[in-house]
Amino acid sequence: MATATTQTRKREAFGSRNVFILSAIGSAVGLGNIWRFPYVAYEGGGGAFLIPYLCALLTAGIPLLFLDYAIGHRFRGSAPLAFRRMHRAAEPLGWWQVLICVVIAVYYAVIIAWASMYTWFSAQLAWGAGNEEDYFFTDFLQMGDVAEGGLSTTFVPQVGIPLILVWLAVIVIMALGVKRGIGVANMVLMPLLTVMFAILVVQSLFLPGAMEGLNAFFTPNWQALADPGVWASAYGHIFFSLSVAFGIMVTYASYLKRKTDLTGSGLVVAFANSGFEILAGIGVFAALGFMAQAQGTDVAGVATSGIGLAFIAFPTIVSQAAGGTIIGVLFFGALVFAGVTSLISILEVIVAALQDKLGWARVRTTLTVSIPLAIVSTALFSTTTALAVLDTTDAFVNAFGIMAVALVAVIVVAWLLHRLPVLAAHLNSRSSFRVGMLWKVLVAALAPIVLGYLFVSELIAKISEPYGGYPTWFLAVFGWGMVVALVVLALLLSLLPWSGRSRAKDDPEYDEFLAEERYDPDPETDTVRVPAERIEGGRA
Repeated sequence: MATATTQTRKREAFGSRNVFILSAIGSAVGLGNIWRFPYVAYEGGGGAFLIPYLCALLTAGIPLLFLDYAIGHRFRGSAPLAFRRMHRAAEPLGWWQVLICVVIAVYYAVIIAWASMYTWFSAQLAWGAGNEEDYFFTDFLQMGDVAEGGLSTTFVPQVGIPLILVWLAVIVIMALGVKRGIGVANMVLMPLLTVMFAILVVQSLFLPGAMEGLNAFFTPNWQALADPGVWASAYGHIFFSLSVAFGIMVTYASYLKRKTDLTGSGLVVAFANSGFEILAGIGVFAALGFMAQAQGTDVAGVATSGIGLAFIAFPTIVSQAAGGTIIGVLFFGALVFAGVTSLISILEVIVAALQDKLGWARVRTTLTVSIPLAIVSTALFSTTTALAVLDTTDAFVNAFGIMAVALVAVIVVAWLLHRLPVLAAHLNSRSSFRVGMLWKVLVAALAPIVLGYLFVSELIAKISEPYGGYPTWFLAVFGWGMVVALVVLALLLSLLPWSGRSRAKDDPEYDEFLAEERYDPDPETDTVRVPAERIEGGRA
């Protein structure tokens, strides 16, 4: 009986550092890399945008990524358990991140479903010779108006059926576990995604007008560097792009072996993610250059981002370009693969948290988490008002969920709990790239300033006028109401007792790990060593 319990509690792990790196890149490389970064860079000054982008990467993205790695690896747990082991009062931060992932998972799956259908549509040019915008909104989504009819219950089969299939696929991956499921999926999908996107870029570069698109993308507008909004945009994009403060990197780092090179792995992930974004910008703007030439306009007339780029602009390119079918299949297939690798990382945050809290087996926890999420996802996003719900939820959870929890977490860890010296020492004890006072300053000072500025800017924008012109009741439910609910539920979940079978109560592996962590470093020398109990503050 004891043996079975121990096996249930044994923490899963990635098969190797390379698998972790691929999985972390898979989480970071998502839909935003493909359909958001190119337009953000174009609007932010083209080639000149690379300056604030690199500054943001080096001064905020990588330092916060290291922070997540250090927390997850040092405290060996999901987000709630890792923060609880850091200090009991910090546990709500972990549940806040978990609940944010719950919301994101519910709507992220439907975008993958759309992309999977458009991969098939591209092979047939299903939208015909008509207007691609009308096809997407009217024929495919059958979009209704929440202002006139409220929330719809009308089922849209061409959305609902692939959405169910997406959930079935990710449930299987999640049930197989970290090594056989998540690790294997990323080992297969990430190389395929890279090859597919490289072929797409090459194909796009040979389109007529491609150079016009590249000129628009790379030609620097140096005056844009004087605009604080451009710098804020760069920091905001880097922050979301690297999957920091979602609980994802905390969870993934907890699955690493004890002697893994943390900072070296983080640098590989960060620069691989940025490299993919620049590659996406080349491919997307080469294709937009072709579209502009075909329509007799300039690139500014066709440049767009998000859903407009993916499901309206690219179908137009597919219809007009020689070999457009191949471009469409590669583009939408890349969206599917990028979306799946990101979605499984989001779900892992939730599954790992409940496993740690309840001490349940992997399959039981996966089904308990995924089936309700799949039902809610299908019920909300297979209807004619799905796009309005998605748009509002995404806008508010990003601005007042992820950004807010990141701001609070940095302040708590750096200023209230004073954990940066311990975390820095942990990183330095096993990493090729050492961190020092500069890292602590960037995390403790620059990060709160940038996150605070972005948060206040978003707050002012959302308060100034109703977001998207949606009704007040709608924003109260799917916008402001959801933001408040996340915080309240996080506090309530932290008050619930941990199961006697949970890893918070009994974790021999963590005890063994602590035996190696017998330092409480001096901030200047990192040399003073004391019993581990002084820095641990007791068991959870």
